[in-house]
Amino acid sequence: MLLEIFQWLGRDVRTFNVFGYITLRTVLAALTALSISFIVGPWMIRKLTALKIGQSVRNDGPQSHLVKTGTPTMGGALILVSVAVTTLIWGDLENRYVWACLVTTIGFGVIGWIDDYRKVVHKNSKGLSAKAKFFWQTVIAAVALSYIAYRANLPQQTDLIVPFFKTVAIPLGTLGFIILGWFTVVGFSNAVNLTDGLDGLAIMPTVMVASALAIFAYVAGNKVFAAYLGVPHIAGAGELAIFCGAIAGSGLAFLWFNAYPAEVFMGDVGALALGAALGLVAVICRQEIVLVIMGGVFVVETLSVMIQVASFKLTGKRVFRMAPLHHHYELKGWKENQVVVRFWIITMMLVLFGLSTLKLR
Repeated sequence: MLLEIFQWLGRDVRTFNVFGYITLRTVLAALTALSISFIVGPWMIRKLTALKIGQSVRNDGPQSHLVKTGTPTMGGALILVSVAVTTLIWGDLENRYVWACLVTTIGFGVIGWIDDYRKVVHKNSKGLSAKAKFFWQTVIAAVALSYIAYRANLPQQTDLIVPFFKTVAIPLGTLGFIILGWFTVVGFSNAVNLTDGLDGLAIMPTVMVASALAIFAYVAGNKVFAAYLGVPHIAGAGELAIFCGAIAGSGLAFLWFNAYPAEVFMGDVGALALGAALGLVAVICRQEIVLVIMGGVFVVETLSVMIQVASFKLTGKRVFRMAPLHHHYELKGWKENQVVVRFWIITMMLVLFGLSTLKLR
């Protein structure tokens, strides 16, 4: 929105041309999203509290969590509004990647909103059925990925890039691209949702990974930097840095309210949407493997659930005291804030390792 205005003003006043730089707009997007969330956040929490949209807590989980019963949830809607408004303000609205990410994020957010609404308002503990949730996630992801795949006109836009190797790229073709993209988008959507079980646990790793993906997007969209660093040049991908900046800014503001002891929870509306957003940005930038590295905490949390379920069904025994993994460490005696901060530290290390793949090739 503002980009078009500044470009028009720049014809007469050259100073306005500075807003054409993606780096500046990314910083401004982060600050804008941060400001929107800080301004709207307190009002939203009061509204959710007045409507009695409170979180229910599992009785079989850590007993320390029972005090969280009734804490407002569905706060992820604040993040989605902030990201959407900010991206529309600072992004290039003629960029197909921006719209693909926005529509996908909001679509997954709607799925999460319906699930949360049924749980906390209709008092339906199951919420949206797993089959229905999975079906709509698949539909939205498939549409977005098909749109991106069929608009691709170079092999590098669909090949699987292997980090640490300059010349290793696995041809996927259109169908392979869509299938791998589906695993990435839907998988990370649910992975972030599984991780969102402690105050601040999911949102800070999301901020860190989104910030790193902003760098990958900027590099991929810049022909000179892409050639120098040996990554595929994806024309137009640079605009996703603004989208990632908006996620980072709104996520940091949400952490203000979500830090222990949380005033509001993200809910499925936020977790499912943010996970899908990270997944789709990584797919567009051809960094699926790097996303798995940087989002290692999300991956391990998901694997812990899969291992626990498989072990119990096959042997009748549990590998962990409780899944996802963060509950296992709580039951081992770690305090909630210890688990959260330690998982943050691990994520920071993984993100730095992921960023190193830009140069170590």
